Amino acid sequence: MQTYHVLIIGSGFGGQCAAVNLLKAGIEDFRILERRDFFGGTWCQNTYPGAAVDVPSPLYSLSFAPYPWTRLFAEQAELHRYTQHVADRYQLRDKVQLQALVERVEWDDEQRHWRVYTASQGTFCAAFLINASGPLSQPLVPSFEGLQRFAGRQFHSNAWDHAYDYRDKRVAIVGSGASAAQIIPALAPDVAHLHVFQRTPHWVLPRADRRFGRFQRWLLGIKPAYTLLRWLIYWQFESRVIAFKYSRIALKLVQQKALKHLKQQVPDEHLRQTLTPDFTFGCKRVILSSTLYPALSRDNVSVHGREQGITSLDETGINTVDGQHIDLDLIVWATGYDATDGAIPYPVRGKGGALLADAWAHYPRAYLGTSLPGFPNLFMILGPNTGIGHTSALFIIESQMNYILGCLRTLKAQALRSIEVRQEAESAYTRMIHQQMQRTVWKSGGCHSWYQSRSGHVIALFPGFSFSYYQLTRRVKLADHILS
Repeated sequence: MQTYHVLIIGSGFGGQCAAVNLLKAGIEDFRILERRDFFGGTWCQNTYPGAAVDVPSPLYSLSFAPYPWTRLFAEQAELHRYTQHVADRYQLRDKVQLQALVERVEWDDEQRHWRVYTASQGTFCAAFLINASGPLSQPLVPSFEGLQRFAGRQFHSNAWDHAYDYRDKRVAIVGSGASAAQIIPALAPDVAHLHVFQRTPHWVLPRADRRFGRFQRWLLGIKPAYTLLRWLIYWQFESRVIAFKYSRIALKLVQQKALKHLKQQVPDEHLRQTLTPDFTFGCKRVILSSTLYPALSRDNVSVHGREQGITSLDETGINTVDGQHIDLDLIVWATGYDATDGAIPYPVRGKGGALLADAWAHYPRAYLGTSLPGFPNLFMILGPNTGIGHTSALFIIESQMNYILGCLRTLKAQALRSIEVRQEAESAYTRMIHQQMQRTVWKSGGCHSWYQSRSGHVIALFPGFSFSYYQLTRRVKLADHILS
């Protein structure tokens, strides 16, 4: 059995941020457990054609690790390089155990530590456990009848098969969200025909991307200039919450901009109607793209709306609601992730053997989206209601680390071994979150999105300004916790 002071599950940005913050706090006795055979998270795993970030790169980066980005919205290859840059700069590779797929974790009441059981790397123990597996790490594929009968190639966008040559093939993309919006323009020029199955259309705004020149990249390498640019972008994006929560007039103005973008790029009236959402702007994730609509307007692209949705698959393709059979060579499932109810992909047992799945039976919940009553010394990165619909998730991750390190420092200062949030504190926090959520477009915008759990509660997002969340995580409220 391998024993450490802290175990971190996941080596993406959440795990990296946790590891670097531990090192800066003088805590070196930790281990990162990564289920894959390579270091890194989302931007190492998602290698589909067209993959790129939809938050400006200088903001979508860790505050302590500036980088001379080549463009405003970094593409996957550069994000991958940045991930490796952070790992090398802070010598994190020596702290990682690869191919350590976690099967279950259990709190030992007597020893007051966590036991982490992996599929092939044995058992690990630690006083503290940080789950950084990420909410967008469990791909979902709908269970259509005949799914396994299809004789062609099929895969999820999360596991792109680069050995398969899609050129001049008959291809279907199932889904119309953020990943599909990047894949479609990348594939459309090269395939024989592209069938896009869209359950509901999304609102789309132009993507003001641009390459940075040599001088601009040099400036990005200077910490004060980099920090200034980050804050300028931050406050620009932070203002979006005004529309999402406080001003329906502002929301309507942005929606009109999206309608204008649609009209300018899609001349065909019937296709334009198919691509026009019937819910309020912002209710679902807004897509930034200047290439999606032109791709969907191509002669070799067909958009299938809900009335032409999938009923089943057979050996040669897809059968639709309106009686069509579509012959296919490849099906790409751009159908998203289990980002709410299945955010932690392994069983977790806390005090007295209590299951996290039972605590979350109604809907996932956590104090500051980070800690839970009955689960001492367990912290979640990007747990319930910590996602952010208007700015960089990395800002939230760094805020969470303020709280987590505060907990660790408190225990060390008082020579104690465990910290656990009180049930009443978590309940009060959760009530506040969902009361605030009622005012947002994510709850009242007339759509069903992946932001919501099966219960209908919006779980994926924090219902306010990110700086408000930062204020909540700056200091540990000892009265909200049980220390022992």
